[in-house]
Amino acid sequence: MLKVEGLNAGYGSVNILWDIGFTLAEGEIVAILGSNGAGKTTMVRAVTGMLKPSSGSVVFNGEDMAKKNSRVILNSGIVQVPEGRQLFTDMTVLENLQMGAFNKGTKAHFQENLKKAYGWFPKLEERAKQAAGTLSGGEQQMVAVARALIGEPKLLILDEPSLGLAPNIVDDILNVASTLAKNDGISVLLVEQDITKALAAADRGYVIENGRIALEGTSAELQANEHVKKAYLGI
Repeated sequence: MLKVEGLNAGYGSVNILWDIGFTLAEGEIVAILGSNGAGKTTMVRAVTGMLKPSSGSVVFNGEDMAKKNSRVILNSGIVQVPEGRQLFTDMTVLENLQMGAFNKGTKAHFQENLKKAYGWFPKLEERAKQAAGTLSGGEQQMVAVARALIGEPKLLILDEPSLGLAPNIVDDILNVASTLAKNDGISVLLVEQDITKALAAADRGYVIENGRIALEGTSAELQANEHVKKAYLGI
C-alpha cells in the first residue's frame, strides 16, 4: 500500500532525513520509532505533502505522492492525526468532527461515520455541544482521532498519540486503531517516542536515529534488540 524509498528532506539548506525507506501493507500497523529530534515529524510532513522532499518517492497504492500537494494526498486516503491534536478550540466537538468530512464522499457519509465515532469514543457524544478547548487532553485526542476517522482513511497516520496523555487513554486510542486495522483493513502508521506502547500495538517497526533508519524488524525482534533495550526501554 505504502512504499517510501530514498526519501531526503529538510528545511532550507539543512537536510534532516537521509535516504529514508519503509513499507506498509494494507491492514498493517507499522511503528516509526525514535527520540525527540530524530526526524519523525519531518518524515510525516514529507509523506503528507506538508514538506516537499528533495528526492525520493512516496508511493501510495501505485501512485507517487512525493510531489503532490496535501489536498491530493488527503483525497487519496492518507489522513493524519497531528502531533498536539490541533483542534479548533473555540468550536464545539461536533463542529470539529464535521471538519473531518472534507470532500463530497465523506460529507455524504458523515452521519454514518459520526455514529461510528460516537461508538468508538462515547464521551464525545456527551460532549458534542461543548467547546473542544474545554475538554481534557485525553478527550481532545479522542476528538482528533475521531475527526481523522470520519475522513475515511485508507492510511491513518498517528503522530505522537501518547504525548502528555494518561496510559489508559493511550491504550483506548491504540485499541481503536488495532480494531480498525484488523476489521476494516485500514493501515496505520504509528509515529511514537513511547516505544513500549508502540511495539505492543504494531506488527513491525522502524527506528529513526539522526534522520536515518537505524533498525527495522517485527515488534518482537525490536523488543529483543539489545540496542533498543538499552537506548529506549531502559533495560
